[in-house]
Amino acid sequence: MDQGLIPRRYAKALYAVGEERSDTAKLYRLMLDLVATLHDTPGMASTVSNPFVSDADKTSLLTMAVCGKDGKPDATFADFLRLLEMKKRTAMIGDIARAYVDLYRKANAIYRIDICSAASMAESERKRLEGIIGKHIGEGTFEYNYTVDPSLIGGFTVTVNSERLDASVSTQLKQLRLKLIS
Repeated sequence: MDQGLIPRRYAKALYAVGEERSDTAKLYRLMLDLVATLHDTPGMASTVSNPFVSDADKTSLLTMAVCGKDGKPDATFADFLRLLEMKKRTAMIGDIARAYVDLYRKANAIYRIDICSAASMAESERKRLEGIIGKHIGEGTFEYNYTVDPSLIGGFTVTVNSERLDASVSTQLKQLRLKLIS
């Protein structure tokens, strides 16, 4: 069975319940926080996927990670974690959260735009680039993520969902090298 099929099914079910309870936006923010926590916290993802850690402990850990020590979890999120615990699917929460984020973005015309430049960009450059991207894409909401990668030498790359525009000097040098070789 396709490994991504189960997380997508759970994400669709969570989205449907969120629509019934008018919680889709709140769940989206929770899932974004969860994805970030699993990515940024050393050992968190491996703990959640560890078969020797009980599902109850994983549920407690995930609740604390998303809601804080004193925070009360969202009712829909808490119900969902209990379902995952009951079905022994808690280890898949990272994939489910990413699938939910993708589903929510598609349903609400939200574009994730990753911009990687060789050096940090000034605010005026960012605004200008965002304006160009906005005109190109048209309608929708944009979530920008800026990173710096000196190995680009100069220029930048723009990734919108799965499409990529590479305007970096390093790529242009590679293309020039290939032309000279052939």
